[in-house]
Amino acid sequence: MDRHLEGFLEMLAAERGASPNTLKAYGRDLADFAAHVRAAGERPAAAGAATLRDYMASLSRRGLSARTASRRLSCLRQFHLHLLREGIRRDDPCLHLDAPRMAPALPRLLSEQEVDRLLAACAAGGPLPPRRQPVALAAIEILYATGLRISELLALRRDALRGEAPMLLVRGKGGRERVVPLSDAARAAADAVLRARDPADADTAPGQAASPWLFAGRNPRRALSRQGFDLILAEAGRCAGIAPERLSPHVLRHSFASHMLARGADLRALQMLLGHADIATTQIYTHVLAERLAKLVEAHHPLSDHDTGS
Repeated sequence: MDRHLEGFLEMLAAERGASPNTLKAYGRDLADFAAHVRAAGERPAAAGAATLRDYMASLSRRGLSARTASRRLSCLRQFHLHLLREGIRRDDPCLHLDAPRMAPALPRLLSEQEVDRLLAACAAGGPLPPRRQPVALAAIEILYATGLRISELLALRRDALRGEAPMLLVRGKGGRERVVPLSDAARAAADAVLRARDPADADTAPGQAASPWLFAGRNPRRALSRQGFDLILAEAGRCAGIAPERLSPHVLRHSFASHMLARGADLRALQMLLGHADIATTQIYTHVLAERLAKLVEAHHPLSDHDTGS
């Protein structure tokens, strides 16, 4: 990889605390950009504005979505700002690039009844392997009770639930910490996972310490992987009659947020619970507030029972 691209990624890791997944995504985007620039006979750190415009146009020609193109433009803007700060360039070729227009996308959600079915299916077990049934129930209970990101859930250590404290300390994006309340049902389900594993994990050799993770992987020294959890969640969804394409950890996070707002939660409090740095990110859920207000007007407005035929 080009040394300037590597320097940018190193800066993201060292100064901004970017996660490994974020660095991989940025690396893929920059590698695609670099290939386009080199085909035009230029170097990534010296590409002109015309080359960048052509690159952005090529994304549309290749059928990439506006959301993907917007993410890549954001990556390029940050890269070129880095070059300016480091004195590698004296100009910013991204200044006059327009962001792709995107229709506002509303998050996919489960209804409260579907979440109840999902939890009931996990509690019943069904075709879930006995060793994974308590993991499925605890993970889904915690995701829906707290709105955690899947990376935050899988990073929970077994001592995170020590004691009877009703709050959970979570380390989120950029190393930012926040405290979220944990329901009694979620705590009980997590305790069941630990009881099933104690005094040591089933796969742990005699004399070896138990896994430090709340949700351990096949190798107890490692946390459960995202791919491993996706398989568990998909199986739980099939037990509950929910199509796999409608179910993901992020859908549970969206469902938590939307259901909280629908039941009267404050937007600022929800921002804190979700760990959003900017409340603008949280405002995508205000469509739920609009629906709730419309129902309130319909139910309580003095003209709502007016009989036009009388």
